[in-house]
Amino acid sequence: MRKSIRRKAYSGLVFNIIFVSLLASMLASTLKLITEHYQNEMIHRASNYFGLVLVFPLVGFTLIFLLRKLVFHNKPNKGITEIYNTLENRKNELPFYKVLSHYANGFLTVIFGGSTGVEVSTVVATAAIGTNAYKKTGLAYKYKTEIVVAAVAAGVATLFGSPFAGLFFAVEAIARKVSNTVVISAVLAVIVASATTYLVGAEPLFVLHPKPWSLTALPYLVGLSIVAGLLSVYFTKVCLLIKRRFSMIKNNTYRIVLGAAIVGTAILFLPQLYGDSYHVVSGFLENTANITFSNSLGLLLLALIILKPLVASVTLGAGGDGGVFAPGMVIGALLGLLFAISCNHYLGTHLIVVNFMVIGMAAVLSGCIHAPLTAIALFTTLSGSTLLLIPIIMACLIAKYTAKSVYQYSVYSYKP
Repeated sequence: MRKSIRRKAYSGLVFNIIFVSLLASMLASTLKLITEHYQNEMIHRASNYFGLVLVFPLVGFTLIFLLRKLVFHNKPNKGITEIYNTLENRKNELPFYKVLSHYANGFLTVIFGGSTGVEVSTVVATAAIGTNAYKKTGLAYKYKTEIVVAAVAAGVATLFGSPFAGLFFAVEAIARKVSNTVVISAVLAVIVASATTYLVGAEPLFVLHPKPWSLTALPYLVGLSIVAGLLSVYFTKVCLLIKRRFSMIKNNTYRIVLGAAIVGTAILFLPQLYGDSYHVVSGFLENTANITFSNSLGLLLLALIILKPLVASVTLGAGGDGGVFAPGMVIGALLGLLFAISCNHYLGTHLIVVNFMVIGMAAVLSGCIHAPLTAIALFTTLSGSTLLLIPIIMACLIAKYTAKSVYQYSVYSYKP
């Protein structure tokens, strides 16, 4: 009798994991595609009319505010902390409107120039799918984490085209524990997501072509990783500070106008800061063989590295939806690029630029979210080979522990 009950419970769990994984994968796929399409459309329109980008963030933040006020019960989106709250508290659930809220707000934020990405919007929206499926099916409370983990794993795997990134992020950053059922749930979810993305024909986030690694570059890898860890702390502290300062502004109109003015001015003078900035990284990756150091390029890269976290944080503080995923990877790529070309120019080294861009992305992401396994899995998968596996592992671990030694919190773990 007991075996029969257990078998029925496991069958129900497997069915629900497959169901929520399909829904989560479809959500992530559609959000990624429409955001990329309309962001490119908006950038093209802005290029034809000087100064138009000054207006875009104001339109985006205003639409988000109106949706939140008129449609989504006037409740703010709090990012991944919402998931932690629902997993830690039995009665705390992510209501269904959170699916639509994060989907719509993430889309509007990015296409109107908000300097972040849709990754965290996807994570919370898919988690909301998981909690609502859990409520409807009457599964035992102990399986709540498994359903949420499955939904998030499928969403992240679809978003990045990396099943291992989805698996490790869901276990490492969401569940924050390892058990047989959690791991099996995540594995099953990414299998479903992989099948879905294969049928849809989704493109990977970046096309990376790393070159063989040389041991002579090891000291420079260590140096880049330490800088990446410190940059991660800078991003975390800036994000927490600016969000706290904006939360003190009680006048909604003033908060929106101030945030829109800052973001609009930034993207007017540095259009590379527009939206998720993935197009900037892709452009550099396609041309690494021809990139050499110049004062103008060095100053541009340094400005983007410093300002991207600031503008992303203002975006979030003003009411935009998003997180540190996209900005972290972008500044990591630009840091790796600047580091490699500067060393080649001033020290006479022969560092491979594309390798350092990949390692920089992995290291800063690891330092920002304190999830090295996720960063290792993501960029090893995107690289399409294991050429950089050992350097990526080293960089991610060095960056994470450098960041934690300076400041113990990430944006996800900080509790005021």
